[in-house]
Amino acid sequence: MPFSRPIMKLFSGSSNPELARRMSDYMNIRLGEMELSRFSDGEVNIRIAETVRGHDVFVMQSTCDPVNDNLMELLVMIDAFKRASANSISVIIPYYGYARQDRKAKGRDPITAKLVSNLITKAGADRVITLDLHAEQIQGFFDIPLDNLQSFPVFIKYFQQMESFNEDDFVVVSPDVGGVKRARRLAEKMKMALAILDKRRPRDNVAEIVNVVGDVDGKHAILFDDIIDTGGSLVGSAEALKAKGAKDVIACATHGILSGDAVNRLEHSLIKKVLITNTIPHDELPEMFTVLDLSRLLGEAVLRVRKNLSVSILFK
Repeated sequence: MPFSRPIMKLFSGSSNPELARRMSDYMNIRLGEMELSRFSDGEVNIRIAETVRGHDVFVMQSTCDPVNDNLMELLVMIDAFKRASANSISVIIPYYGYARQDRKAKGRDPITAKLVSNLITKAGADRVITLDLHAEQIQGFFDIPLDNLQSFPVFIKYFQQMESFNEDDFVVVSPDVGGVKRARRLAEKMKMALAILDKRRPRDNVAEIVNVVGDVDGKHAILFDDIIDTGGSLVGSAEALKAKGAKDVIACATHGILSGDAVNRLEHSLIKKVLITNTIPHDELPEMFTVLDLSRLLGEAVLRVRKNLSVSILFK
């Protein structure tokens, strides 16, 4: 009897079904059928409504707010597919929660990013596909293959489609020393200058700008980061850049967490525009926000993984 290649199936958790639907449209496959509910005490209940025996399963789930609920949901889904005899289980996590807890900053701190990687691996995942990890060393926390995709191509496309775009009028700004590699990558791809904000963090979610390294005078400053959480750091960064003569400030980040009063804080700041992607869903955002779609990038990466093709070529 001739060997037939396993069928590919894409399933979505409840964290970001719209992104999963867009991915399935691009990949030209239908979303798998699955019933997801909760018992009265909050326990996750999952029933796979179609066979996955011997199939290559891809599960899409961002571990965004509510982080713990979405994480537990992901683990239960992996376990369900494992017990249903899937040939392989690849987990697509556009936003990897707990990524900021990647090291011991103080004595007796947990390294929760490693704990989460252990949970995903032990649950039965064979591969992880994620996007712009907060700390690249998290890749080493996994004992299974991990593809850490990069979002900068969608931001480059946005700026290049702007009317009368001229790279000489822009400068890419890293919001801190730790983000220099990320910002430099964008600056080199777009042939722009690079500046760096020197800041210190007296406590969590609080940042103080100490100095601006680089020339931003008379330039459109692109603040490029991976996460916008409370927005406080961005607001302070914009004030520092404007004080140094920047024409305006455009904030760009892959993951728009936008917790607490972040939207209102950014709306009443010196920031002209905020660009985020749809790794984390939001119902409604003010006009100053633009949400860029990553479904084509994620979908193409999944198809390449499926065909054993290079994924890194997407970012060259």
